[in-house]
Amino acid sequence: MTTVSQRATASPRELTRTANRISFVYFERCTIHRDANAITVQDAEGVTHIPSATIGTLLLGPGTRITHQAMSVLGETGAGVVWVGEQGVRYYAAGRALSRSASLAQAQATCWANRRARLEVARAMYRLRFPNEDPSGYTRKELLGREGHRVKECYRAQAQRTGVPWQGRRYTPGDFAASDPANQAITAAAQAMYGVAHAVVAALGCSPALGFVHSGHELSFVLDIADLYKTDIAIPAAFDAAAISPEDVGARTRRALRDRINEVRLLDRIVNDIHELLLPADFTTAEDDAYDEVTLQSDHGHHVAAGLNHATDYSW
Repeated sequence: MTTVSQRATASPRELTRTANRISFVYFERCTIHRDANAITVQDAEGVTHIPSATIGTLLLGPGTRITHQAMSVLGETGAGVVWVGEQGVRYYAAGRALSRSASLAQAQATCWANRRARLEVARAMYRLRFPNEDPSGYTRKELLGREGHRVKECYRAQAQRTGVPWQGRRYTPGDFAASDPANQAITAAAQAMYGVAHAVVAALGCSPALGFVHSGHELSFVLDIADLYKTDIAIPAAFDAAAISPEDVGARTRRALRDRINEVRLLDRIVNDIHELLLPADFTTAEDDAYDEVTLQSDHGHHVAAGLNHATDYSW
């Protein structure tokens, strides 16, 4: 117990808040190393220094090599790291949480464990996505049906706005090139959004696996959060990229999405939305939540100090 509370790594107060970080940075065909608290990126054009505490998610493309020291500083500062395939994105690693408090993780588990509360969170997620519709009385099946209908409407509206041909959502897992440019762009945008969402979920200390709409996968909650911004950020950015040219549509989509995420301050929005979804309305974060504080659970919901021997004079 005392080892946890006395670790010498940076406290959350010394790190850049998740909401104020760069959403994601993409590199390929380079070597990434560490220089003090920054990472260095060396490629054919030279060396670039980036303060590690300013990164939300680091996307590592093909031909990327990264040293143990670089991964160490990224983990210490809570940055997410994503290895990116040539034709898509997969999330393999996450930095540690920036918060030392278990408040959000406990609230998430409490909401998830109660079937009625779980449905209420799912309804609240729908309300965040489509604020002009009240889902209060919707069942699970009705939520899924309405969500599918609204997403289809979004695809059609964006295709009409941009003039991009659209024959419906088509995606073959593992075969990115089999899709048309619009579908490739949507896939690239979705995968990048999963990386960004995962970085924030991990930074806040939530469980990526305890989803309220998605279920059964280690990233269920990540998929829930990423989908909150699908129709107003990810899909429009994808169609904008596909409208420019069918060539190199994946990289163009990521750049457009990066700019849009920074423009709308999405990281700040994700942090606020997760707090709103999981915590009571009257909940306030204590000033000492940023510091390591470990307690022990006792009877009747009471907590006692850790690092102490609580043995009494019982006869054994």
